[in-house]
Amino acid sequence: MNLHLVSDATGETLNSIARATVSQFEHASIVYHRWSLIRTRFQLHRVLEGIEAEPGPVLSTVIDKALRNDLETTCLRLGVSVLNVLEPVLALLQDHIGTQAQSRPGRQYVLDADYFRRIDAMHYVLAHDDGQAQAGIASADVVLVGVSRSSKTPTSFYLANRGVKAANVPLVPGTPDPPGLEAPTCPVIGLTLDPPALIEIRRHRLKLIAAGNDTGRVRQDTSDYVDVEAVRGELLWARRLCTRRGWPVIDVTRRSIEETAATVLQLMDAWHERRRKEAAAVPPPPAPLPAP
Repeated sequence: MNLHLVSDATGETLNSIARATVSQFEHASIVYHRWSLIRTRFQLHRVLEGIEAEPGPVLSTVIDKALRNDLETTCLRLGVSVLNVLEPVLALLQDHIGTQAQSRPGRQYVLDADYFRRIDAMHYVLAHDDGQAQAGIASADVVLVGVSRSSKTPTSFYLANRGVKAANVPLVPGTPDPPGLEAPTCPVIGLTLDPPALIEIRRHRLKLIAAGNDTGRVRQDTSDYVDVEAVRGELLWARRLCTRRGWPVIDVTRRSIEETAATVLQLMDAWHERRRKEAAAVPPPPAPLPAP
């Protein structure tokens, strides 16, 4: 089945909706046709030609009313179903807010403070990946720790896209505890996974290194890096370290990067809420005695 995703912006919203819904149809065979940054009639004409050549349902986030009307009219003529996924949400919010939505595409991508916070977070992650720039960890929003290949780096970059400054620090058996985390000023969260899954990831890493497609470092001896007993011991040591330090641990074995990041954000919220409650429970200092 053909599925056309028509957007006047990057198409990220439609891609997310399509992934979330199509995943519920186990045996569906979908051919995606992604049309992004469609903001003129000329651009839309190319989309309509594509829909006519390969008919299939259309999901749209086009805001401009004239373009939406052209899209819907052509789909009606072709007998193709079309759904503007923003329409129900816009209608709901307009009813509650009491004003009409502005029909301006790409409004979520304006260069505002949130945008620059994400850029700043991305630079931070680059500078503090894999235990680099230890002195700057004090300015992190969260620190992720874990053994090699436990998804620390991809999770950090995903969080950076949410404006979160995430440092990540490798845990290596036989080395001193990570410096700078004795009295952390932000949440420290461990990432772990099942030994077979970790070994499979590491074997793939070694193949990339052998092929010259990976310039990263392998800290452990190669034989221990994928040895079952060595990996089990490494993971057990890392979990015990996190337990001793009071750091929560997320098992990422069956989690996507998005799900891991969502759990990190929940743990961050819980950490800050706990800190607020602790601060509120501290009694104020006694008032000074009056001068004699």
